Parts: sequence; C-alpha cells; structure tokens
Amino acid sequence: MRCRECRRWFGPPVVLELATAVVLALLCARFADSWAVVAFGFFGLLGVALSAIDIKAHRLPDKLTLPAYPALVLLLGLAAVFGHSGAALVRALLGGAALTCVYFLLAVLRPGQLGAGDIKLAGLTGLALGWLGWPVLILGAALAFVLSALVSLGLLTARRISLRDSICFGPFMFGGALVAIVVSGLARFLD
Repeated sequence: MRCRECRRWFGPPVVLELATAVVLALLCARFADSWAVVAFGFFGLLGVALSAIDIKAHRLPDKLTLPAYPALVLLLGLAAVFGHSGAALVRALLGGAALTCVYFLLAVLRPGQLGAGDIKLAGLTGLALGWLGWPVLILGAALAFVLSALVSLGLLTARRISLRDSICFGPFMFGGALVAIVVSGLARFLD
C-alpha cells in the first residue's frame, strides 16, 4: 500500500490488517452493549489508517480528517437517539471543541511542534473521548503526551533520533485515546 501523493510505502498489508483487527476487537468488546459501537468502530478504523500514514509520511491528510467530522458526529448522533443519551452527544461536541482549542493553543505557543493535522485529529479524538466523559477525555489527552515522551526517550536512548528530530504525534494521540477508552470500559466492570 502506497500513499497516492508522496508514494511512500505504508508497510505490509498484514500488519495494518492485524492492527485494525485488534483495535476493532477491543472497541467491539468495550461497546458490545451500546449503540455507540459503530461510531467507535469508525473512529478505530480511522485511527489505524491515520496512524499508519503519519508514521510513514508525517502528515494527517485533510482527505481523511475533514470528512470524518460529519461522519463521526452523525454516528454519535444516531447512537444518542437510539441509546437515549443526548447528554453524551452534547459532551462529545464540547469535548471535540475543547481538545481542538487546547491543541491549537499548544501549536501557537510552540510553533513547529504540532501540525494542523494534529489539531484536526484532536477534534475527532475529543468527540470520541468526550462521549465517555470528561475524566476519560483528560486521561486520553494526557496519555498521548505520556506515550510520546516514553517512546521519544526510548528512541533517544537507542540513538535512533536526536534532540533535533521530530516524531509524528498522531499515533500517540490515537493510542492514548484507545487506552483511555478501553480502561474506561474496564473501570465500568470493576464498579
């Protein structure tokens, strides 16, 4: 599989297929009894695709992020109607706006650290995490930075990157969101 624009190879399809299968299995298990399963499945598919692109091409294309907004809002809206959870939809919309604003502010304060694609992905991530509640949104956002720091330290220690190098942030944003989503489901069973 190659990017149409930059012609970079994304890697063996089996890796993407396995990653997608694992992500979808986690999300289907988490939302098995919820109308939101379709919305979160969509978010999972999108997250795997965007992560693969960001790792290889260091970009999060508008062709995927921008159309995902109305699709995710529509799917969450349907989940709200059928699941009688209007408050969750309002919280998701507010979460998407809040995380977009936070990432925009970070991009303005530290130019060159976050790109426009990261800001757009933050809005989608905020929609998904906001549906689950403010603590989950905060956990998912924080985990993105923690995961990024841990991997960066590992790469620095292994001398695979230097302090001048940049790494893509999209996979960490998605990874942090995925962990927060799964952990929130585990916490529900422990109560």
